[in-house]
Amino acid sequence: MKSYRKELWFETKTRRAYINITPQVESCLKESGIKEGFVLVNAMHITASVFINDDESGLLRDFEKFLEKLAPEKPYDQYHHNGFEDNADAHLKRTVMGREVVVAVTNGKLDFGPWEQIFYGEFDGKRKKRVLVKIIGE
Repeated sequence: MKSYRKELWFETKTRRAYINITPQVESCLKESGIKEGFVLVNAMHITASVFINDDESGLLRDFEKFLEKLAPEKPYDQYHHNGFEDNADAHLKRTVMGREVVVAVTNGKLDFGPWEQIFYGEFDGKRKKRVLVKIIGE
């Protein structure tokens, strides 16, 4: 069995962003040489997420609207966590969207269902953050 590890780095210009990282993960898979196995992709920061969904602009706007209703950024004083940093909403949004995804690798390709893509969700941006790609298999 082989294993491969790579970190992808992101720095968004906005507080919140949704980035399709499928091409970067596919590049990692190709670089790994693994044809059968699994790929784990996880956010290495507590205010960011990795998730799978459709890359459709209306849906991405719906995520933003949905998450902002669940955990609005402002007013900052609505959260006990806020003090040193005003990012309690980002922690809550990450909890909803999840930390990681695992995707099967078959014949050297990500074994997706229709329309599935891997996204990096940023909820407290404007600084460098990383995503871990770990691939295990043969």
